[in-house]
Amino acid sequence: MTNGKLKIGIILGSTRQGRVSPQVGEWVKSIADQRGDAHYEIVDIAEYKLPLLGEGTGQEPGLQAWNEKLATLDGFVFIVQEYNHSITGALKNALDSAREAWNNKAAGIVSYGSTGGARAAEHLRGIMGELLIADVRVHPTLSLFTDFENGTTFKPAELHFKNVNEMLDQVIAWSGALKTIR
Repeated sequence: MTNGKLKIGIILGSTRQGRVSPQVGEWVKSIADQRGDAHYEIVDIAEYKLPLLGEGTGQEPGLQAWNEKLATLDGFVFIVQEYNHSITGALKNALDSAREAWNNKAAGIVSYGSTGGARAAEHLRGIMGELLIADVRVHPTLSLFTDFENGTTFKPAELHFKNVNEMLDQVIAWSGALKTIR
C-alpha cells in the first residue's frame, strides 16, 4: 500500500483498436488524483493478453500477472463501453479470469454509449454481485452524442465532474469498509 492509502484500479474495459476508454480512464484518474484520498492507477486489460477462459493452460504469464495486480488493489472503477447492450467480451473474460482477487472489494462504474452505457453497466452489476464486488450507486454515464466529438475525441460535459467525485466518495468509503473483512 502506498502511504497507507487505499489502492484503486481504474479498469479499462476495452481492448479494440481505436478505443476511447484510455481517454475516459485518464480523465477519471486526473479527477481522482486531485482528491489525494487514495492511490489511483490505470489498469489496462489489453496489456495482460489474457487467454479466453477455458482455452489456456491456466499458467499463462498474463493470467498470473492479472490476478496478482487485482490482489494488490482495494477497489475499482470500471470504464465500461456498451457493445450490443452489454459489456465487451474482453471485459467479461477479464472478470472471469480471476475470482478471489475480486472478492470483498468495492467498485464504481463510468460508462458510455448511445444511452450512456446504462445497459452495459446493469449487466456488469450482476456479474460483480457474483464476484462479491460491492458496486456503488453513483454512476456517471457519458453519451457518445454529447460527450465525444466525432465519436473519437472525449470532451465531457461539466456535470460529469461532480458525478465522478461523488462516485469516488462512495468507492473510497466502501473500499475502506470492505478492507476490514479481507
